Amino acid sequence: MIKTHGLTHINLEVQDPDRSLKFFQALFGVKEYFRDENSIQVQGPGEHDVLAFVRSSKSGATGGISHFGFRLQNAADIEQALTEATEAGATIKSHGEFAAGCPYLYILDPDGYEIEIWYE
Repeated sequence: MIKTHGLTHINLEVQDPDRSLKFFQALFGVKEYFRDENSIQVQGPGEHDVLAFVRSSKSGATGGISHFGFRLQNAADIEQALTEATEAGATIKSHGEFAAGCPYLYILDPDGYEIEIWYE
């Protein structure tokens, strides 16, 4: 077995990297650290999280990945996540609880990628 820092990045094919940057900044506080003509890479909220937004005509195509998620630090923050996701322009798919005290929220970003925000 090799030692890693775990899953550290995801590459999203998007219509407009700047639009994706603004959405993820507003909702998750990501910080841009690299940019070129067709892509923007950001540091996510986790210590080793990286999201890459790459301009592509295939934006929103799932390619077998149904969604990716961000785990809340506090279950009570789910309502704030709902409000901020709406303000950032997300489409709300569903929200509720998996079990008592384990809330979730499924949203779509501007390119149609499904994001789960949850607490457990």
